[in-house]
Amino acid sequence: MRKTFLILSIIFVIISIIFSALPLDTLALLPIGISLILLFITFKKSEVNQRLLPKWLFIITYLCGIFVLGKTYLIKDEVAVDQQFEQQKIETKQEARQELEELENLE
Repeated sequence: MRKTFLILSIIFVIISIIFSALPLDTLALLPIGISLILLFITFKKSEVNQRLLPKWLFIITYLCGIFVLGKTYLIKDEVAVDQQFEQQKIETKQEARQELEELENLE
């Protein structure tokens, strides 16, 4: 039973690391929470001399959680206005008007 929980814990820790690196915001907290629950069960089922791997997995999972929360609450997403694109849009509209006026004058 301990091995099953340990394997599931390792799988969810790996998924937590991957989700933490990707820009998924708080969606990464789901595998982190699942891995913490599985690690807690693994830790309780382990004997004292078998608790080294679950301890390291706890540390990795907590670091992933702190990283995700820091990324979510400390980094602000800003949308910058692209002046060059706006200028091109205005120029394109003006050119389209001129072409329409030329077509109307030809008729």
